Amino acid sequence: MRLFWPALLVLATSCGLADEGTQPVVSGRFGSRPIVTIPKGKPGRTPQITVLSTGSGRRTVPGDVVLADVDIRRWKGNQPYMSTYDGNQPTTVVFDGRQVSETWRQSLIGRPAGSRIMLVSPAAEALGPNVPLTGVSPYDTLVLVFDILGGYPPDARLVGRTLPVVPADLRPADPPRVLIDGSGRQVVAGSKVVIQYVAASWPSREVVDSSYRRGGPSAFTLEAGAVPAAWVGALAGQRVGSRIAVPSPGERPKLYVIDILDTITSA
Repeated sequence: MRLFWPALLVLATSCGLADEGTQPVVSGRFGSRPIVTIPKGKPGRTPQITVLSTGSGRRTVPGDVVLADVDIRRWKGNQPYMSTYDGNQPTTVVFDGRQVSETWRQSLIGRPAGSRIMLVSPAAEALGPNVPLTGVSPYDTLVLVFDILGGYPPDARLVGRTLPVVPADLRPADPPRVLIDGSGRQVVAGSKVVIQYVAASWPSREVVDSSYRRGGPSAFTLEAGAVPAAWVGALAGQRVGSRIAVPSPGERPKLYVIDILDTITSA
């Protein structure tokens, strides 16, 4: 479940707020796939950032792991390129000074969680010149709409708690087990949940995946097909701040320990 956006390469560019020329029109509410109308005519040659709506959450800061949904399309023909709304798995952008386009940094850093931002930019500046873009030229203009879910420190964890460890007596056939009770908002099936987790294989109990090792928190939509099946029933109804041990039986059983850092519902 490696969710880091694969097309983030370093390329500095000058970039400012949109203040001239005709811009696309974006409709729809935060958290839902945006409806983008491309105007007639040609776009400008320099990246332009437009704040479509401002959220009320914590502002993202340099060094954060930023979780965001993003819809990307070509200006020409309004052709979709990709959208995280399709797979219900927001992108994870690690702002650690490496491999992130400057246009993404200016679009995402310093913005409150809950904000919707539009970036209109040549593909070279938006995604980097060396990314294998099937059917997309570096000279194509792309329209990117970001819904910023939040920014979190890479080592974000439950306050005052040690890193999660898989219980020595946990087995794949066991029911989910609450290791720490949280007192925050309740997680609802179908909402987005922000977590840190470790996963161990069975029967070796060897840790085979860890969000802490991969750079920080990830966001998932809590529904079948977007997360391991065992997660939906185990996390729905729990509260932010909880630590849950979640056995996942099947052909390749795994044992998860999940820290619930946040939950996000569409406005």
